[in-house]
Amino acid sequence: MESLHRAFLDHLAPTSPDPLALDIVAAEGCYLIGRDGRRYLDLVAGLAVNNTGHRHPAVVSAIKEQCDRYLHVIPYGEFIQEPQVKYAEALAHHLPDALNSVYFVNSGAEAIEGSLKLAKRTTGRTRMVACHRSYHGSTHGALSVTGNEQKKYRNRPLLPDVHFMRFNSQEDIEMIGEDTAAVVVEPVQGDAGVRIPDPAWLRALREHCDRTGAMLIFDEVQTGFGRTGKLFAMEHSGVVPDILVLGKALGGGMPMGAFVASKERMHLLAYDPVLGHITTFGGHPLPCVAGHAALEIIQRERLVDNATRIGQLFSTLLEHPCVHEVRGIGAMLAVELGSSERAQRVVKGCIRKGVLGFWFLSCPTAFRIAPPLVMNEEQVRQACAVIRSELDVLDLPITEPDIQGRPGPNGS
Repeated sequence: MESLHRAFLDHLAPTSPDPLALDIVAAEGCYLIGRDGRRYLDLVAGLAVNNTGHRHPAVVSAIKEQCDRYLHVIPYGEFIQEPQVKYAEALAHHLPDALNSVYFVNSGAEAIEGSLKLAKRTTGRTRMVACHRSYHGSTHGALSVTGNEQKKYRNRPLLPDVHFMRFNSQEDIEMIGEDTAAVVVEPVQGDAGVRIPDPAWLRALREHCDRTGAMLIFDEVQTGFGRTGKLFAMEHSGVVPDILVLGKALGGGMPMGAFVASKERMHLLAYDPVLGHITTFGGHPLPCVAGHAALEIIQRERLVDNATRIGQLFSTLLEHPCVHEVRGIGAMLAVELGSSERAQRVVKGCIRKGVLGFWFLSCPTAFRIAPPLVMNEEQVRQACAVIRSELDVLDLPITEPDIQGRPGPNGS
């Protein structure tokens, strides 16, 4: 519909000069359906949101049942709302004992904001340490601890006293001192192109934070809920953070974030001042029931195990002379081509053939594969056949019309 496309360009605030502008009218399982009836095999899962696939019947049923009860009734924290309580209880059941108090918010970025406030309140300090090439969100606090200057320079000044260390650098751990409030780390760097740390580095980081009294914050917005082949990525190293940040898949396809800490630490936000952190829509009942249903699906359908299976199959099938490496853990993969132009060309070519991939914010030379965890072997093989067909013609002239949606030179 030309009028809808025009209205999209005229009335929705843009995020890039050339959006993909796919007109999607339906989604089911691992597929998106365009207005023209075309089906797209989804290798992105809404950027690691739809781990249980699009419109899983149990998630849809939970949402519909809650719609018949109530929607928003009061800002977060004052009323007992069963969807909030039951989901928080379920999350605590799957987390280490030290992470037993959940603060629901609206997004991963807002959860980062809350975690930074909690770290300052707990320690009485202000200094933050984060990692180069990290990504934690676009709000001012989250952007302050994001290690991508291309995303930041137009928004300065940001939070003061934020310092950056190299991811996986034993030497740089010494940057953390007794004046440090928090160290913010992704247990797997997502938008840097799926960078996996040495578990020994994470353990050393934990020990150094213990010695200095700094709060260790794990950002599991992308890695949570089975994506890496464990329910949470921290399980790979056995390291338990002081504060855990969740988002994306947390809401089962609905908008939601959370930060999780001990009850004793979280209680500090309740006084001096009262409402030390507050959110109107955090813990909205629809995302709570959707996320709770999705968590049960992940367990019941053994999607954590399937993440490992499909990830390994993607890695095997995408061995190709044009592929420098496939970095990955579970169903969180980066296909490295060594050139941003090549990565853009492959993704756009795949979309033309009905397979949806995407790029990274801080690694333009690779493209991401992070499909719904319900994907089966046949769908993986179908996707890889299309990707390989695009890899085979990388050095040939482009003969098909281009599509919009490529990132800029810095991967934005």
